[in-house]
Amino acid sequence: MSGITRKTKTLVTFVPESNDNVNILLHPSYFPNIATFSALAQHDVCWEMADNYQKQTYRNRCYICNDRGKHILSIPIKHVGGMQGRQKYKDVLIENDYAWQRQHWRTLQTAYRTSPFFEFYEDELAPLFEKEQKFLLDFNLKTIAVICSCLQIPLPQAKTNVYDTAPNELLDARFLIQRKQNLESTFDHYTQVFGERHGFIKNVSTLDLLFNEGTNALTYLKNQNTDFLNV
Repeated sequence: MSGITRKTKTLVTFVPESNDNVNILLHPSYFPNIATFSALAQHDVCWEMADNYQKQTYRNRCYICNDRGKHILSIPIKHVGGMQGRQKYKDVLIENDYAWQRQHWRTLQTAYRTSPFFEFYEDELAPLFEKEQKFLLDFNLKTIAVICSCLQIPLPQAKTNVYDTAPNELLDARFLIQRKQNLESTFDHYTQVFGERHGFIKNVSTLDLLFNEGTNALTYLKNQNTDFLNV
């Protein structure tokens, strides 16, 4: 698709940076959840790169399953003053004063070392936690790129360069970045490491699906009902 240029009532223009056949707009998040990756697996994606950062979203956190149930992994960020702390998502810096990467990696190892496919993907994931990261958005795209590699699908390249409140030629799925969602879709169950203890925990990070289902993960994502996108 050629670049989309549309003026809205707020006089904002939306222009993807590539000529891909884009039909859905998503925020890059930290190891995205199954709802987001189901959307990615079933649609051509454009990444929202021009919005403001918002707290309490999946921008800097994801959920996994461990022996205690649903567990959060949160990336610390540097807070800025003035304008109520408002800043562009692409400008948000990661706070590296403590070893959060080592903590996240050890947590993943502990939670999934007995899963069928953790060792199969371990070497692809480990480098993400070995080098200090600077910008949150850049790092999130790296996590998505690694999962795409594990799934053997291409990383979507189209990106926005200006924010648009309502792009009319794209399915706007940016709401998936919000933590509190009432998705109407019921995701198919798959075997989770601690499923017998806690029951099935839906819509956690796609890492959980990958470690438990391995090469079947992509088929699972393509088969999920994504009616929740039609809001």
